[in-house]
Amino acid sequence: MTDDSKQKDQATRAAVLTSVEERSQDTTGTGRVRGKVCIVTGVGPAAGIGAQAARLLAREGAAALYLLDVSRDLPAFAKSLQSTFPNTKITAITGDAADDAVVSSAVQRALDETGRLDVYFANAGISHLKPKAEEGGPPQLILDVISGTRTAQDISAAEFSEVMRINALSVFLALKYAVPAMQRTSEDKKIPQGSVISTASVAGVNANGGPLPYSATKAAVINMTKSAAYEVAGKNVRINCICPGLIRTDMTKTIFELAAMAGVDENVGQLNPLQRHGLPEEIGQAVLWLASDESSYVNGHALVVDGGLTASMPYIPGASDKIKELAKF
Repeated sequence: MTDDSKQKDQATRAAVLTSVEERSQDTTGTGRVRGKVCIVTGVGPAAGIGAQAARLLAREGAAALYLLDVSRDLPAFAKSLQSTFPNTKITAITGDAADDAVVSSAVQRALDETGRLDVYFANAGISHLKPKAEEGGPPQLILDVISGTRTAQDISAAEFSEVMRINALSVFLALKYAVPAMQRTSEDKKIPQGSVISTASVAGVNANGGPLPYSATKAAVINMTKSAAYEVAGKNVRINCICPGLIRTDMTKTIFELAAMAGVDENVGQLNPLQRHGLPEEIGQAVLWLASDESSYVNGHALVVDGGLTASMPYIPGASDKIKELAKF
């Protein structure tokens, strides 16, 4: 690949990312989830997948949104969202999405206040327990990198259990409480119906997508999705999950910060055919589709949104160009 061609490709990737970000700022919806009542967990970081999904659901006409997270910033985000989309009732619930009492209470609150529940997006999750930087020790950035590359021998059973609790138990609780609630009918909901959506990962599909505990939990989410779809057969409640590739979020910011420090930030995410990383808005669009009636026949499915990363055997950008050069020999 020539330098000129490489620069053009980089310019294209930058333009695409800018276009995605600009579209995400649009506040005009078309009513794709009009009247639906939704619960979204993992809405902590304002630039994260949960927050972007919540914004899209509000934009597209959700009657009510219940946002659940442990973050102290949640009320401020909810207030901002309510200001932008006044026709959607926004409720912030500060709590643990992997806590039985918190989840059952949130679901019951939605039923008590609106009479229905249509969408539950189980997005809460962590990749590892964040180490605490100590004075005179390695900077937080380096500690995060080390924590994300440890082997099973370096990880305590307690940490494995906590990652499993947050990532997998939270999805189990979503299924436990949301599915029965979605079967409830009311004057404005004549037939039982609902959509439970969970955030899995390509790390749950193939190896080397994340730390071992994280990968194990995401594989569990994928299996729970498929198993639960059959558990609720005939109930008109759909169970699906999304498997994001490399997305620029608070969870992956270390990768982007290190790449920027090394001056190779434009190379992040180039191992897929689109040769770029993804943005939370792009996962939010997948959530919106699964939440809407447009996906009414999609069930028990792990939707991969990764730029094509898992579509092939390992791919090295520019390899075909090298082969062509050798062919001229």
